[in-house]
Amino acid sequence: MAIHFHEGDLPDGLSFGKSVAVDSETMGLNPHRDRLCVVQLSAGDGDAHLVRFRQGDYDAPNLKTLMTDPDVVKIFHFARFDVAVMKHYLGVDTAPLYCTKIASKLVRTYTDRHGLKDLCAELAGVQLDKQQQSSDWGADVISEAQMAYAASDVLYLHTLKAKLDDMLAREGRVDAAKAAFAFLPMRADMDLAGFGAMDIFSH
Repeated sequence: MAIHFHEGDLPDGLSFGKSVAVDSETMGLNPHRDRLCVVQLSAGDGDAHLVRFRQGDYDAPNLKTLMTDPDVVKIFHFARFDVAVMKHYLGVDTAPLYCTKIASKLVRTYTDRHGLKDLCAELAGVQLDKQQQSSDWGADVISEAQMAYAASDVLYLHTLKAKLDDMLAREGRVDAAKAAFAFLPMRADMDLAGFGAMDIFSH
């Protein structure tokens, strides 16, 4: 595994093929309060690219182009949060996309454990170390432990997608998954607008 660290944007000419695994690290879970610090990406080739943002500097044309490229599927785990953060800080509507958490909830109905650590253990045979999850991503220096943690969040998403795609097809829920993924950008907009805790479909 190689981790490539970039300040402020992806380098020119970097290609991720037809799908890219994406995750983000922030100062917390409130996009209006907690700034975007790192976006990590992987083409599923065992390498990870980390883009670190300084406070207030989100001019990242190459990353923005990738997030909106209609020919590249962006694979997330819990896309709802990452898509909202990228809309708020990068000003982009991320699409098309795939969410392994939603896919898991549609087909792994035999469990209520749909976290990335649980999925990696069952479907990829990998034990993730989540020790750095609650660390200071806004620090001037990102530690090697933080970089390794951030990379691990994207390195296995392609494998998870392949396994979950097989399960979705087997259970006849591909169309339901596609519809849910297509709705995610609007769900993220609603979260940013203050409707995060409201079930608009309830009576």
